[in-house]
Amino acid sequence: MRVVLAGGGTGGHVIPALAIAQELKRVYDAELLFIGTPRGMENRLVPSAGFELRLVQVGALKNVSFATRLKTSFDLPRAIANSSRMLANFRPEVVIGVGGYASGPAMAAAILRRIPTIAFEPNVVPGFANRLVARWVSAAAVHFQETCHYFPNCHVTGVPVRAAFFQISAKIADSQPTLLVFGGSQGARAINDAMIASLTGLREKMPTLHIIHQTGEREYERVRAAYDQSGISAEVHKFIDDMPAMFARADLLVCRSGASTVAEITAAGKPAVFVPFPRAADDHQNVNARALERAGAAVVVEESRLEPDYVVETITTLMKHPDRLQAMATAAKSLAHPKAVEEIASMAAELARKRWERS
Repeated sequence: MRVVLAGGGTGGHVIPALAIAQELKRVYDAELLFIGTPRGMENRLVPSAGFELRLVQVGALKNVSFATRLKTSFDLPRAIANSSRMLANFRPEVVIGVGGYASGPAMAAAILRRIPTIAFEPNVVPGFANRLVARWVSAAAVHFQETCHYFPNCHVTGVPVRAAFFQISAKIADSQPTLLVFGGSQGARAINDAMIASLTGLREKMPTLHIIHQTGEREYERVRAAYDQSGISAEVHKFIDDMPAMFARADLLVCRSGASTVAEITAAGKPAVFVPFPRAADDHQNVNARALERAGAAVVVEESRLEPDYVVETITTLMKHPDRLQAMATAAKSLAHPKAVEEIASMAAELARKRWERS
C-alpha cells in the first residue's frame, strides 16, 4: 500500500501525521510520502522520523494581508500542478490531508486524479484547507462528533496521542497540590504574564501549592525571576520534554486549547483551565475548549479576563474542591480515543482495498 500524507506547518498537524505514518508502516508495511511546505515543522520532524518529504510552495489565504493572499492565489495553481506530478510519480492508493498549507493543493490534486482521500480534522470547526475539499473527500477522521456536519462518510476517531498519556496513573491522594501551566512548545506570553501577576494571591490563598510552569525559550528568565521573588514553591522550565510525567504530577492544568493539547488532556483524564489563543484561525481554540467545557471536563477563561483576582479565584476554587476535579477528570477521560491511530490507518487500508478491487 502506498500512502501520501499532505499538510503540516505546526506540531498539531505534523505530530499526528507522523503517528499515522508509523502505524501504516508497522501494520501494513506501507510505502509513505509526505508533502509539505518549505517553512513548516515537517522539514525537521519528517526526515528525522525516516520518511521522505517533498515540498510545494504555497502560503496562507486567511487572516493575512491582501499582498499575501494575492501571492498565494498565484502560487496555488502551481502547487496543485506540482502536487499532481508528485502523485503521478508516487502512485498512492490513498492521500490523507492533515491540514496546513500543503494539504489543500495535494488533496485537490488527489480528488482531480480520483485517488481516494481522507481528511484528518482534529478541531471542532475544520481548518480552511479541509473546508475547501470537504464535500469531495472519500472519508473524514475527526475528533468531535460536531465536526461530522462538514464531511460525508465521517468517522469520530479522535486524535493520535502518545501511548504514555493513556498510561498516566491516578495522582497519589494527600500529595502536594500541584498546578501545571504551559502555553504550547513556544510558551504563551499572556499566560506567563497572568501567572506572574497572580503569584502573590495564589501563595496567600494556597500556601502549600506547587507550580510547574513551562515558559517557552524567550520568556524563561523573566518568568523564573518572578517565581524566585514570589517565594512560591515552583519548577520553571523553558521546555518540558516528558510532558506525560508532568501531567501525572498535576491536579489541574492551565494551558491553551489547541487540538493536540485537548487530545492529550482527554487521554490523560486531567481537568483543565483553558485559555484559548484568541487569534487562532477560525477561533478553533475557543471552539475546542468550549466543547470540553460543555462536557464538564474544563473551565474556559478568555485571555481578556486574565486579571489576577479572577485567575486566583478560578484556580483556588477548583484546587480546593477535589471532588469537582475528579468529576472533571472523569468527564475528560470519557472523551478520549485510545484507538485513534489504529482506526485512521484502518480507514486508509479499507479505501486502498476498494481501489484495488475497482482496478
